[in-house]
Amino acid sequence: MTNLLAIDDVAEDLQDILQWAIAFKNDEDIAFDFTPLDRMSIGCIFEKPSTRTRVSFEVGINKLGGQALVLLKGDIQIGKSETVGDTAQVLSRFLDGLTYRCFAHADVVELAEKATVPVINALSDMHHPCQAAADLMTVLENSKDLKSAKMAYVGDGNNVLHDLMLACAILGMDCTWATPKGYEPDEEVVSRAQGFADETGCTLTATTDPVEAVTGAHYIYTDVFVSMGEEHLADKANDFDGFQVNLELLENADANWKFLHCLPAHRGDEVTDGVMDHEQSIVFDQAENRMWAQMSLLTYLVDRAGWEAYADMMGLF
Repeated sequence: MTNLLAIDDVAEDLQDILQWAIAFKNDEDIAFDFTPLDRMSIGCIFEKPSTRTRVSFEVGINKLGGQALVLLKGDIQIGKSETVGDTAQVLSRFLDGLTYRCFAHADVVELAEKATVPVINALSDMHHPCQAAADLMTVLENSKDLKSAKMAYVGDGNNVLHDLMLACAILGMDCTWATPKGYEPDEEVVSRAQGFADETGCTLTATTDPVEAVTGAHYIYTDVFVSMGEEHLADKANDFDGFQVNLELLENADANWKFLHCLPAHRGDEVTDGVMDHEQSIVFDQAENRMWAQMSLLTYLVDRAGWEAYADMMGLF
């Protein structure tokens, strides 16, 4: 049984998972006939409020023929009057899979260790694999040859950057990130990403200069400077002076740059309206692709035979 706690948990098949998602997204004939999650129930646990994650999982599970059971923080005893491990063992008796949007990465690790059904990390403070899957799916829709494209990330060295750099390294795409001093990504994650980069031949580069990061880049990515749960760190935003993605910064990028953001965006902070609403912004394609990428991941993890059958039928790999 495979769990998805970080995007490198599916490193071996990541390219195929994304190509499957692209094929399924564009396959109008199969939409109502392929239901690999028929008669299955997937539990979706949310410690944090969500727009994209909740809607994309609920709708995606439904499209695959399954039932999504949403469990909000106040609905169950997880981490309060019952341990995460005990909750995992109980829910495994009823459900066919679990997604968990949590604060502490250690909690989703414990859930996966104790569950007897596949667990998907729907966001933790260390990793955001479903976002990375959507990110690279969107890139693949725009660039068939990732080895000739460059990703640039400007902002906080957070969970989004962690899985973004891992995904880029796995697929052989150059990735540069610019973070203020003191906001660098986790060294262990960077080391893991570098291991994949050594295998695929791409380059990973760290800098504190946004201009250096975006120079010649085809894809420019940012995230909020103050994440959900960090509202008490409002002064943190001051450390990101000069890191806003605006049209002036993008003059240094490739002329055909594409802009990415995991959303929600704090317009006027990490990104300007001019970039968000630009014709070269692909943030809403990226948001939609959360659902398609997750549908591929769900099928891959919960019904591998069904996932492989569809791939064979479409002649994907």
